[in-house]
Amino acid sequence: MHIVTTDEVLTEFLAGMAGMDSYHRSLAVEIVRGVLLDENVLVLPQTHSSFLNGLTLYENRLDKGHSLTDCISMNTCRDQGIAEVLTNDRHFVQEGFSVLISRRIV
Repeated sequence: MHIVTTDEVLTEFLAGMAGMDSYHRSLAVEIVRGVLLDENVLVLPQTHSSFLNGLTLYENRLDKGHSLTDCISMNTCRDQGIAEVLTNDRHFVQEGFSVLISRRIV
């Protein structure tokens, strides 16, 4: 089984960790470097084309809360024939994907 992700997703992950302390930022770097070295993970590079295609989907979903990274990821999934995504983000459900992490409200 292969996992597919993008440079944009890794960038968003690191951006999300930017406000953490140095230990957690260091851990985030280790995680990203591990993902980049893992033979079972395909990391697709960021391109100008992926940005523009993501921007188009973003523009077409102004009534949704999709981030640009969401839109790029959705396009990537469609391009790669991926229907199941490792997220709990409801925006992927809105786009017809099956999410593999359920969000429980306690």
